[in-house]
Amino acid sequence: MIDFVSVFIFFFAVIDPIGTVPVFIAVTRQLDEKAKRRVAIKATLVAGAVLTFFVLVGEIILTSMDIPLSAFQVAGGIVLFLFALTMIFGDSKPDSEIEMIDGGGDLAVFPLAMPSIAGPGAILAAVLLTENASYSIGQQAQTLAMMLAVLLVVLVLMLAASRIYRFIGDAGASVVSRVMGLILASVATAGALAGIKDYFGI
Repeated sequence: MIDFVSVFIFFFAVIDPIGTVPVFIAVTRQLDEKAKRRVAIKATLVAGAVLTFFVLVGEIILTSMDIPLSAFQVAGGIVLFLFALTMIFGDSKPDSEIEMIDGGGDLAVFPLAMPSIAGPGAILAAVLLTENASYSIGQQAQTLAMMLAVLLVVLVLMLAASRIYRFIGDAGASVVSRVMGLILASVATAGALAGIKDYFGI
């Protein structure tokens, strides 16, 4: 059995549901309430489909390319760490993703579903936390359930976005994003060290 709390917090950190709220508000500013609900549901479904795809076939893709999972774990840890540093020291997630909005295309897909919800960090987490050599099918199913639970939180927060944003504002979303970045940096370091240990058989 997996550590449900740890996995939930990991996915919560990389997906950052609270940081998605101001992005959603910016994307749907000109829409009525019914259209906003459609956008929220579609964005969550698209992000869920993308992340589930990587849970199911991410490791298969790596194996077909002869990339050992330990090497991917090290690379993933480094990328997640750099991603975490941008969350801590750079533009917050809401700031950087709001800049992507240009008013064209399907905004539920870009930038909302990707990269706001199913970003690089979430995709890496989906692969690393469902490694076939380390986790049974049952444990991978539990991890998938925790990921979907975080996506459900994302959906609920988007549906209540206006009320939440009035409460936390830009500053609150930025603070939460940076705290999540700090948690993610710690998890990324642990993942990279575990990959080095496996690769060199330490």
